[in-house]
Amino acid sequence: MRDPINHQRRQLLLGAAAVSAGVLPSIAAAAEPLKVGLVVPMSGPFASTGRQIEAAVRLYLRQHGASVAGRPVEIILKDDGGVSPDVTKRLAQELVARDKVQVLAGFGLTPLAFAAAPVATQAKVPMIVMAAAASAVPQRSPYIVRTGFTLAQVTAPMAQWAAKNKIKSAVSLVSDYGPGLDAEKVFAKGLLEGGGKMLDSLRAPLRNPDYAPFLARVKDLKPDALFVFVPSGEGAAVLKQFTERGLAAAGIRLICTGDVLDDDLMASIGPAAAGVVSSHHYSAAHPSAENKAYVEAFVKANPGMRPNFHSVGAYDGMHLLYQALRQTNGDSDGDKLLAAMKGMAWTSVRGPVSIDAASRDIVQTVYIRKAEASAGSFYNIEFDQVDKVRDPGV
Repeated sequence: MRDPINHQRRQLLLGAAAVSAGVLPSIAAAAEPLKVGLVVPMSGPFASTGRQIEAAVRLYLRQHGASVAGRPVEIILKDDGGVSPDVTKRLAQELVARDKVQVLAGFGLTPLAFAAAPVATQAKVPMIVMAAAASAVPQRSPYIVRTGFTLAQVTAPMAQWAAKNKIKSAVSLVSDYGPGLDAEKVFAKGLLEGGGKMLDSLRAPLRNPDYAPFLARVKDLKPDALFVFVPSGEGAAVLKQFTERGLAAAGIRLICTGDVLDDDLMASIGPAAAGVVSSHHYSAAHPSAENKAYVEAFVKANPGMRPNFHSVGAYDGMHLLYQALRQTNGDSDGDKLLAAMKGMAWTSVRGPVSIDAASRDIVQTVYIRKAEASAGSFYNIEFDQVDKVRDPGV
């Protein structure tokens, strides 16, 4: 057992030696906490996104230690409610000016990331976008690095799959904001290039959407398939109404991006998910050893939750930060951290990923999955994949 008195004496002697050597300021600087401002929706309609991100960040710290390269890591969590860009911007400003954070992270939706981007630029602090998925996000600040995904990135393989699987006509239904418009454009382009045709492109409001009139329109048009994107949290409503209003019975297939079949919400979606094909960069059922260990640890630390794609964006965001700090030997200068992050590659729980040095966006595998019953619940089971997918640009 360590003798606390002798240990304290040793620490004092080390301190005295440092003073005599004139290196105390550098030791003090090394001990200064690295503050990370985590801005996510912990309340409101997109609270599941914030809960997943926070849980993954806490898990990473628990597994890898609450310090890196001699710097204690301090997470300052802020709930922006997920709906007001003004609130997100104000919180980001307060974190930089008052709390003196050296890194901003989180950002559940694209309009909120857009709002915070000028704050990161002015303060010259890295902004790790873990969730917001419009293609244009990194273009809003040279300090943005994304570890989540883009809607265009995960939509393009879905369009290619649809064109190859007897879907000759489709209608798209997307939430009316940046990522939804990206998905709409990329899906239509891919289907048309594959010889199919779009019968209509429908856009539902982001706030308080009522999907009934849109689904009625789809039923009247009788496409081979309905392609859907709605943000995490809205998928259950779409899938249940799709079934209740008889679209499945009419022979219309529902295909979608993985946001609709959010792992964290599959229990509430239930049998309505059965057989739905989607494309995404992560499933809790991904069969790698790394993911099996991640899911087990996440569920143990967060009873009643299943990790979803936003959790993985956060977990990898922390990995990116830790590795960058190791490369800079603990120096949290924004430009040095950013330079270390560009081009970084690693094996994620979702598969191999990298940060494109030019775009600061993530490059990753996109999987085609089918929702199937397993162990008393529904999971997105991967059956095909496209490797090293970059954002296609829209």
